[in-house]
Amino acid sequence: MIDEKSQDVIPVSINSTPSSEEENTPATSEHDAAFEKKVLRKIDLWLVGFYSLVYIFRVIDSSNYSNAAIINLEAGTNIKKQLHLSPSQWAWTLSIFSYSYLIFEPSNTLLLKKFRPSRWMFVLILAWGICACSVAAVHNFREMMGVRFLIGMAEAGFYPAVLYHMSFFYKPTEMPWRIALFYSVGQIASALSGLLAFAIGFMNGLGHLAGWRWLFLLEGLPAIILSVVALFGLPDYPQTARMLSEEEKAFVLERLSSTAPSGASGNWDFKTLKVLFSDPTLYTFAIYWIAHGIGGFGVSYALPTVIYQLGFTTTSLSQLMNIPPYLSCFLFLNLMGYMLHKKWIRPWVTAVAIESTIIICYILLITVPNAVVKYLCLIVATSCAGSAYPVIWPERIRALEGTVAAGIGIGITNAMAQFGGIVGPHVYSTVFGPGYHVSYVICLCFLIVAISAILVSWLLVWRKDRRKEAEVELD
Repeated sequence: MIDEKSQDVIPVSINSTPSSEEENTPATSEHDAAFEKKVLRKIDLWLVGFYSLVYIFRVIDSSNYSNAAIINLEAGTNIKKQLHLSPSQWAWTLSIFSYSYLIFEPSNTLLLKKFRPSRWMFVLILAWGICACSVAAVHNFREMMGVRFLIGMAEAGFYPAVLYHMSFFYKPTEMPWRIALFYSVGQIASALSGLLAFAIGFMNGLGHLAGWRWLFLLEGLPAIILSVVALFGLPDYPQTARMLSEEEKAFVLERLSSTAPSGASGNWDFKTLKVLFSDPTLYTFAIYWIAHGIGGFGVSYALPTVIYQLGFTTTSLSQLMNIPPYLSCFLFLNLMGYMLHKKWIRPWVTAVAIESTIIICYILLITVPNAVVKYLCLIVATSCAGSAYPVIWPERIRALEGTVAAGIGIGITNAMAQFGGIVGPHVYSTVFGPGYHVSYVICLCFLIVAISAILVSWLLVWRKDRRKEAEVELD
């Protein structure tokens, strides 16, 4: 066992390619595959299973704010009417959430260094649970802006911190499938949010509260409960994981490369920040994350309203019609993750294909008037949009080097996606409805930029890999 100071464990670097040291550790020869599978299953239970459960409620919180726009609309007790929100104000209450993400996400990842993962996750999950419940008590635009900003601040560190935490336990080659599975659960949560909004809509007037107030009150409670589970159950590092035996702890450490987390304190290698900010991939990946966030993800911030304005359903049924797009994304993303894990497809080619498919869908949404065809295009576009980041995340992570650089790099990259939340609600403002042709054209332009950025990133990473291979041969 190690003392609390030595629990400040951060990965020194994440290799661009699996090293021979990583693939042929002593543990590989001393333990059979069954033992390794048993150990990984224990780790997966928490780092994939528990985090996925938490992610469900995090996504439900985000998705249900869009659902709240139309819940009990016919009854005259919807959120926009009760809070007297104009279309512009509603768009701002959506996007303010992403501003706080953008501000706090890059640095929040490194707070895993200051606070152990279990403690930091307890703080994050508890804070956003309390803030989510507080939305039920707001009465005007200013109060909603304040609470939404605080929710974003609390949630900002979660997703990149999960990726960072995984790197303490897994080899880089083991990350793609697990990231895809974790992320895909969030898509199921988006589907569940529509079902939850549909059900809670029938609580309208219960206890003299509007349905949308019940929606936020009930969705924040599970997060508060899960925060306590994180505090007492979440493993911090391999050296201190209570669910592992001493033999299993040693095995996890031995199977990782020398650049993986150690038990040493310190490792605040701020010199690597110079390398990070001089690396052109930081900027090309950032451009891709921004462009896809707006062009691909933008529609998700207004999907309930866009579906409702197709004109063939009521507000209650449109909540249910939000389920197929996200369910399709869950299935598609897991299929992509499995195929990537088996190396049947390559992440770079897959990312370009995904962006191209979304472009085709948007062209059809602009040109085809049939509502059913448009709905099917929204299903395909949403499935592809939700799959792009997980497909390319492993390539982004392995291109980062250095303790502090890895943490900052993950945070900065993920923060760039928040431009989708900042710009998306304005691009899909109801002033462009019901056809949203202007919105789709704007998104098409951003998707072209996204494809360009991913191709340039691919070239730069390929050059970096070749350069490292040449250095190894010289040694």
